[in-house]
Amino acid sequence: MPEKLFSEADKASILAAIQFAERETAGEIQVHIENHCGIDVLDRAAEVFETLKMHKTKDRNAVLFYLAVEDHQFAILGDCGINQVVPENFWEKIKDQMLLDFKQSRFTEGLCKGIEMCGAQLKAHFPYDDKGDTNELPDEISFG
Repeated sequence: MPEKLFSEADKASILAAIQFAERETAGEIQVHIENHCGIDVLDRAAEVFETLKMHKTKDRNAVLFYLAVEDHQFAILGDCGINQVVPENFWEKIKDQMLLDFKQSRFTEGLCKGIEMCGAQLKAHFPYDDKGDTNELPDEISFG
C-alpha cells in the first residue's frame, strides 16, 4: 500500500503545502500516489487526472503531481489553462528540483518543494479572488 510509505506527519506536510499554495490562487493542486503505473507515466497521470475530474475546473487550471513509487516514476500534469501561461520547460524545472530530493529518498520534501514552485506560478497567473473563488477540488492526497 503506497499510503504506508508516508507517515501521518508526511501526509500532513504535503496537505499543508497544497493548502498553502492554494491559499493565494484560484488554481487547484492534487497529489496522487500509487505503487505502479503499468503504462507510460504521462499516460497514467492523464488517466488519474481524468478520474479525479481535474479537467472540470472553471479556468482549466488544475495541476496533478503523480508518483508511482515502486516504479520510481513521477509526472506533473497541468491542465490547458495553466499550460498556456507558464514558461516553456516549467514542469521540467520543477521535476528536476523534486528529483534532487527524490534521489535522496526525501519524497515528502520533494513533493512540497514542487507544490510550492507550482503554487507561485498559479498565484501569478490565477490569483485568488475573495469574491467567489471556491476550492473546486479536494485537497487530500489520493492513493491508488
